[in-house]
This record gives sequence, C-alpha cells and structure tokens, in this order.
Amino acid sequence: MALIQWYPGHIAKAERQLREQLNKVDVVLEVIDARIPLASQHPDVPLWVGEKPKLIILNRVDMITPELQEQWLTWFRQQNQTVYYANAKQGTGVKAISKAAQQAGKAVNERRKRRGMQPRPVRAVVMGFPNVGKSALINRLLGRKVVESARRAGVTRQLRWIRISDSLELLDSPGVIPLKLENQANALKLAICEDIGEAAYENQAVAIAMVDLLLDLSLGEALTHRYQVAPAAMNGDLYLIALADARHNGDRERAAVQLLNDFRKGLLGPLPLELPPEV
Repeated sequence: MALIQWYPGHIAKAERQLREQLNKVDVVLEVIDARIPLASQHPDVPLWVGEKPKLIILNRVDMITPELQEQWLTWFRQQNQTVYYANAKQGTGVKAISKAAQQAGKAVNERRKRRGMQPRPVRAVVMGFPNVGKSALINRLLGRKVVESARRAGVTRQLRWIRISDSLELLDSPGVIPLKLENQANALKLAICEDIGEAAYENQAVAIAMVDLLLDLSLGEALTHRYQVAPAAMNGDLYLIALADARHNGDRERAAVQLLNDFRKGLLGPLPLELPPEV
C-alpha cells in the first residue's frame, strides 16, 4: 500500500497562527473522534498546550456503543485526562462542555480580580485533526451556524474568535495534522474515518484495511448484516472482491466506496476501530 501523507498548504499556516494565539487562550478543547480516540490525538498538542487546562471532547459518541464509551471514560481517567462526550451534530453533551470550559478558565478571572482588574470572558480554543467536528461543536455552543461545517476534511481554513456568551469566547481553528504521518496504522484509521483529505489515499486499499480492522475486533457480523455477504474465512482483500461480485458487477472501486461511506455514515452500526489499550 502506498504511504498515506496529507499536508495541504493552508495547514502549515494555520498551525503557525494557532501556536501564536495559544498564549491568549485560557483553556483548550481538544476534539477527537470516538471511533479512533488515540489515532485522532495530535502528538504535538501536549507540547503546545503546556500547563493550560485541557478538556478532551470525545465527539461522535453515537458511533460507538455506550459500553465502549464507559471503557474509554475509565481509560482516560486513568491517564489523568478529563473527557467529555459529545455528538456535535445533534447537540448532545454541548451544555456540559460549555460549563466545564468556563469552570476550567475561572482561575483567570480570580487572578484578575486580585489585581484589581475587571473580569473578561474565558477564552477557549477548539482544536484537533481535520473533520473531527470542531466547527459543528462551535455552532452548537453558539446555538446557530456561524462557521461552515461539512463531512469532509479541510473546510475551515482560517482562525476566528467567536463570542459564545458574556462569559465564553472560542477560537475556531482549522484542523491540524503532523507534517509527516509516521504511524501509518493511525494514518489508515484517519483515512477510514475521513479525518484527512481524500487525495491522501486510495479507496480500495483503505476499504480493505477497514475490513481487516473490523475482523480483528470481531465485528465482521456488521458486514454480514448490511450486505448479506459473510466475511467467514476471508481477509479484507477477499471480502472486497466478494462484495464487488455480489453487489457491483465486479467493480471493486464502487464496492470500496460503498464500504467506506456506509461506515462513515454509521450505516454499519456503532463500530469502533480502536479499543482502550487494556481491553
């Protein structure tokens, strides 16, 4: 399989501007994909954030089971990380996130008060990989659509401060991604979940990898239920051929696109591509 690499020009500029703005930020909201919580965490965020309070927003929780949600919550707590669940598309969990962000930044105004200064809104930044739901979360926090949101990577191109209320301001930032995707297993998961641009990968190779991942996690029954093509004694490559023959007159590209789109839309059911490390 060809290496998966994706780093469009606007991301380099956005990353530079984001790091320049971080000194104005009181609290960080890192949005990650519930289907791939580890693969969708930018490895450089801890270095950029330093000692600032950070809330991890596990978005798209509707795409994994409630049992797995609890397992991830337990795992992140064991890592001393604060996690909030969200389905930004539907608005689930948004009020709790807003309240937590204001509470996390409360110390800023306490310091200002001690210095005889007037309070100001808590400043939070929403950051994460492309297409993990940052803009959708901001729209839900505000209660109306102020930033463009779509199911594809690279929609947001510029940083923008948005007043959510008298007590909270948010910095919307474009998705950031490492200059080089060293971990190709994670890069594959990002491609499957559409958290990087489609120009970075080949649909058939990624669809094959997706089926292999589901089989490794003993989730192949979802494929049988959706397509009436059982993956018994098959790997991803053989399953793509079987699905193409059964559904698309042997057209493997069409079969690959269907597999990926059905997974991305949740039509295969609540399916993860990662489990907490000890599970």
